[in-house]
Parts: sequence; structure tokens; C-alpha cells
Amino acid sequence: MNKQADILCIGSVLWDVVGRSSRAMRQGSDVPGRIIRLPGGVAMNIAMTLARFGMTPALLTALGRDAEGDELMAACKARGMITDTIYRSDDLPTDSYMAIEGANGLIAAIADAHSLEAAGAKILRPLTDGTLADVDHPFEGLIALDGNLTVELLSEIANNPALAKADLRVAPASPGKAERLLPFLKAGRGTLYVNLEEAGILCQTTFQTSRDAAAALLDKGAARVLVTDGGSDASEGTGTHIISQTPPQVLVTRITGAGDTFMAAHISAEAGGADRVPALNDALKSAATYVSGEPV
Repeated sequence: MNKQADILCIGSVLWDVVGRSSRAMRQGSDVPGRIIRLPGGVAMNIAMTLARFGMTPALLTALGRDAEGDELMAACKARGMITDTIYRSDDLPTDSYMAIEGANGLIAAIADAHSLEAAGAKILRPLTDGTLADVDHPFEGLIALDGNLTVELLSEIANNPALAKADLRVAPASPGKAERLLPFLKAGRGTLYVNLEEAGILCQTTFQTSRDAAAALLDKGAARVLVTDGGSDASEGTGTHIISQTPPQVLVTRITGAGDTFMAAHISAEAGGADRVPALNDALKSAATYVSGEPV
């Protein structure tokens, strides 16, 4: 690698196919709108935002040696990301994601990350073969990690000696995969970025506020948490100290990728030296700008 990575983004890099309509929708709706195809996946969304903020992310993921994978590799390079660390599979296709969004929010989505799951620990080779680190020389930098990996692989990452000194930032890929973050609760590792629903799944209950959710996650062993709740207060907590802030109120025009933008903006703010309060504020402003449809 010619460039030095500021952060590793581990997880899904795929093609997003998103249908958006300005009309409210329900099951069975058939409405006019726009369908777009763009690079996506949690790790990719975070990396793209970090790159826009001036950081250099390296990607650890799995892509097929197909046309879709070649296009994604080119898209990553064009956005200033390090791609030498990507695992290319000869027999697995490049993953994809499909979502439908209406004026009333996300209607439905399907994430096909089967190739990433099948590749398993192969995507971590740069962290064990000396390219980025090994057991004798642990990685000590920032890592953004998404929950599209298997529970087994996430557990390995949470307890891997080669990552013992890493600053882990972890997010579930969706509420349906929130429970995959349990190894980080048990190990007391990393900073967890979750929404109110995902926090409830991890704690097997429901919460009315992000502050309550943050407190419960810390009680369950989390080292540090950030809990968002759409347009309501978001909270960040570590130890017994929790702070909360209200995000800017904006007209919502898109949803997919908002949580990833929040996470990336928060990481970037802290990497730039921001303290807890301004870092949370920067993240909320960036997420609000994103959902409003404006460039971040």
C-alpha cells in the first residue's frame, strides 16, 4: 500500500439498489418514484463519509471477481480508499442490498451479504499476516466494524490478541442483526453505535429514551455506547456518565445510510481531537444534513 490508512473499515461493501417515492407507502403499494444504484454497505457508507472528511480508510471485506466487484473496486479507489486489503473471491458473487423508501420512512429492505459471511475470517488476513498487524504486533488504530459479519467472526474480533489495542467502533447492520453485537458486551470492548430499537434487542426490552437505553447497555457490560432515536435525543455514555443532545429538525428525504453517516462523522470528529459534546453534536448535524438530502 502506498498510502497509510487512518482507519480500517471492516464489513459489507456492496451495491445498494434503492427505490424512493415522495408518497407514503404501505404493503402492496405501487407508486411512481426513482430507483438508483450506488456503492453501499455499512463499511462502505462509513468509509465514504470518512473519506469526505479527509480521512484515508482501508477496506477489509469480500468482493467477487465479477463485473460488479470490479466496478466496486474502481468506485472505492476513486473515492480515495485503500483497496489492497480487500479479499477477492473466485467463486463468491459480489453482495447487494435492496430497499424501498416512502415519505413515511423505510418500507422494506433485503440485505444479501451471504458472500461476506461465507468468506469469514479470510477478510481479516491483513490483520494476521503482517500486512497491517499480527499477534506479536497488534493493530493500535481505529477500526469501524459492522454487524454483517457472522457471530463467530465478530466474537473472534472482540477477543483477538492482534486487535487487543485497537479502538473498535461497532455498529449492527440492521435491527435484525443487533444481537450479533453481544460478544462486545460480554468482552466489554469497543464503542457501540445503535438506535433505540437495536438497543432494546440487545437488552431484550423496550426503551422510551436513548438515555435509558444507554444506561442499560452500560449496565450490561458495554464499554461505551452511542444511541440514536431518529429526530429525538441521542445519547453517548461511558462508565456512569451519559450525555444527551437533540438533533437538528429537518425534512427527511432519505433514510438508508443515515446511521452510517452519524457513526462516521462521530469517528472523524474524535479523530480530529473533538471532546465528547462537540463530537456528538457534529455527528447529529451530519446525519441531519444527510437525511435532508443535502451533501454531507
